Amino acid sequence: MIARLTGTVEEKGDEGLVVDVQGVGYQVHMSLLALARAPREGEPVKLRVQTVVREDAFELFGFLDEGEERLFELLTSVSRVGPRMAIGVLGGIDAAELAEALAQGNVARLKGIKGVGKTTAERLVVELKSKVAGLSLGGARGAVPNVERPAGIASDLVSALCNLGYKPAQAERLAQVAQTQLGERAPIEALLKEALKAART
Repeated sequence: MIARLTGTVEEKGDEGLVVDVQGVGYQVHMSLLALARAPREGEPVKLRVQTVVREDAFELFGFLDEGEERLFELLTSVSRVGPRMAIGVLGGIDAAELAEALAQGNVARLKGIKGVGKTTAERLVVELKSKVAGLSLGGARGAVPNVERPAGIASDLVSALCNLGYKPAQAERLAQVAQTQLGERAPIEALLKEALKAART
């Protein structure tokens, strides 16, 4: 079982990284928000890894900090929540905000995550509410509240897009499109998804 990877980012896409470790390239799935914070291509990277082995697949899921990895483990412990759904949940909400939503039983906030319906949101709360109490999120970034200064969010959004491989001018244009569509005070995870959607059109 692979638990850690230390190497160089060889490729960076919307769903994960290819990490070169002494000439061997490892495909690692990561959440969209973690990818936005991950090093750029050609830069060194150190990841915590969860290995998932099935009859038809051997997959690696990577995390930049212990908090996100722990939340992934908790999510996948819930019935009918597989690793792909868990990584999708982590890509739709900041780790600290997710832990807070679970602890407070905020089903409405969880339902706002793409791919999470009412039944799944309720199941997550029932099974994880007590488990996230006192959970240390280590180096995980806190949520960016809607009351943050728009300029700060715009800067973070452009930086995240640049980290995903977009040129600064393109990143600024995509950030502007996303803010026009969703408003300047939308959560950064929503803005990032909207920007990536605009990039594909």
